[in-house]
Amino acid sequence: MAPSVIDSVAGLREAVAAWRRDGLTVALVPTMGALHEGHMALVRAARAHGDRTVVSLFVNPTQFAPDEDFALYPRRQTDDLAKLADAGVEAAFMPPTAAIYPPGFATTVRVEGVTAGLEGASRPHFFDGVGTVVTKLLLQCLPDVALFGEKDYQQLVTVRRLVADLDIPCQIEAVPTVRAADGLALSSRNAYLSVEERRIAPKLFEVLTWMATALGEGAASADAIAQGAAALRDAGFARIDYLAACDAETLEPVVRVDVSARVLAAVWLGETRLIDNVPVSLAS
Repeated sequence: MAPSVIDSVAGLREAVAAWRRDGLTVALVPTMGALHEGHMALVRAARAHGDRTVVSLFVNPTQFAPDEDFALYPRRQTDDLAKLADAGVEAAFMPPTAAIYPPGFATTVRVEGVTAGLEGASRPHFFDGVGTVVTKLLLQCLPDVALFGEKDYQQLVTVRRLVADLDIPCQIEAVPTVRAADGLALSSRNAYLSVEERRIAPKLFEVLTWMATALGEGAASADAIAQGAAALRDAGFARIDYLAACDAETLEPVVRVDVSARVLAAVWLGETRLIDNVPVSLAS
């Protein structure tokens, strides 16, 4: 059965209220559409965590800088709705921009600390846009649980922080990164890669995995980062926005790994920006 398509906040709240009256729980999956298997993993997790599932399909303009790819970002609503129907999703929230940012909108949700480095340093506008739209979606839907992917790890940490700080009554669940058979993390932007760039792209995961192993075995982060950066450049990545080893909760850089940590990167292949991260496991 096709999901109900809802395009207004009032309509979303009405649908959720009806489910609540029946004693049902609600799970939310916020997306920007162009759904791929990574998104569908979030949807499957949502269906396991709630009686009813809402998937938002909204390309959020406030997280794009003027020189970024907002206009080119893929929009495949017919295909997205077919995938949601196959997955048994009950509702697709597809608001116009004016429903999220009406005339006179003047509020920004800014999360300090965990947004300072990494994506926050490379794209200073990004997390203000994410924080604002995610806060709005959570308050519009008021789900019991919302699902976010570990691929966008800093975003996941940021959402957890804002939910805790603002006392939003929603559980945030993480879903592991979904990868192609060669290791490349699935992303809507992978469609921008040329055939040759797609051949090179899995090297990012290979290098991050090597770094995580080295750090888990006691290597200094500066040494692992230097070697990893050299390997990425040799593989053909034209630019590295960041390559870092960070505490998994605070995202502060670590010198050596003695706590839960992640290796995170943002790199460019031609005109395409790829991000990825892997956890560090301490050697026993």
